[in-house]
Amino acid sequence: MTFRLASAAALVALLFSSCATDSDLTVLSKARANRSSGTYSTGNSFGPVGVYTTSQPSPVLAQQAAGKPKDKHGMPFYKASERTRLVRTTAYTCSEDDHIEYGSMNAAGTPLRYTDRVRSAAADWAVYPVGTVFRIKGMPQLFVVDDYGSALTGTGTVDIYTPSKQYMGAWGRRNVELTVVQWGSYARSAEILAKRTHFPHCAQMYAAINRMTSGQTAATASR
Repeated sequence: MTFRLASAAALVALLFSSCATDSDLTVLSKARANRSSGTYSTGNSFGPVGVYTTSQPSPVLAQQAAGKPKDKHGMPFYKASERTRLVRTTAYTCSEDDHIEYGSMNAAGTPLRYTDRVRSAAADWAVYPVGTVFRIKGMPQLFVVDDYGSALTGTGTVDIYTPSKQYMGAWGRRNVELTVVQWGSYARSAEILAKRTHFPHCAQMYAAINRMTSGQTAATASR
């Protein structure tokens, strides 16, 4: 497991260093969705709708989850040290009514990504701070948290970005085995959210991050 995480971390560094110039890391936007054929094309075909394949989570994860605190969906919360976890996932796309005003941009202010190597995801930034990179068991891609959503606040749910409503429906809602490869930045999350606290969900995430980081600072100071 240590070797696998180290290898994935090296791939993360490569991806983020090359995203700005690598021509095959094409940003997918709603304007380019081919809804009539059920495929999504950016010059390369992403195949027919319904191709998402994830592996069943380990039964051990379900057993471990039993005694953990739960969110409103009955899914467990984890400590940061627990990188492999049982997670409820949903899917979204930028052509949904509640996202259409933002187009193909994420909450971090950069383009949403959907390639064969790296894809965007949304989460509560107090649970998965912006920049968090993870894998889903059974899928080859890396996912990066660069977005959030009001329905995700206060939960451990991760929302997977998809390029169209057909792809969103193909993902549906599923519980997966998720492994955090690299944690994002609570400081960066707080910096972004501080300017958006007039939105209740942003205020809630911002307050949660401040409580968490204040607690960590107090614990360090008491040693």
